Amino acid sequence: MTIKPLHDRVLVKRMEPKEELRGGIIIPDTAKEKPMEAEIIAVGPGKDKEHPMTVKPGEMVLIGKYAGTEVKINDEEHLILREEEILAVLEK
Repeated sequence: MTIKPLHDRVLVKRMEPKEELRGGIIIPDTAKEKPMEAEIIAVGPGKDKEHPMTVKPGEMVLIGKYAGTEVKINDEEHLILREEEILAVLEK
């Protein structure tokens, strides 16, 4: 299944941070913070012709911890959020 966001919405997938164990302590998933880094999967066309989207698929971005709406696509967790909820674009 493919999804195309409408208007100024963006489909992203959160990137799981690399897990580091210190002293053999295992932190359960419910106690971990949500990752703030995400990869853009798809973008909508923008609000209108005067306000096109400034992000594109494949870019890495920073998003708020509680931003967007969670959706499950092909058994994978994704988020749909507005472009204005993106905090920054990560550059290499």
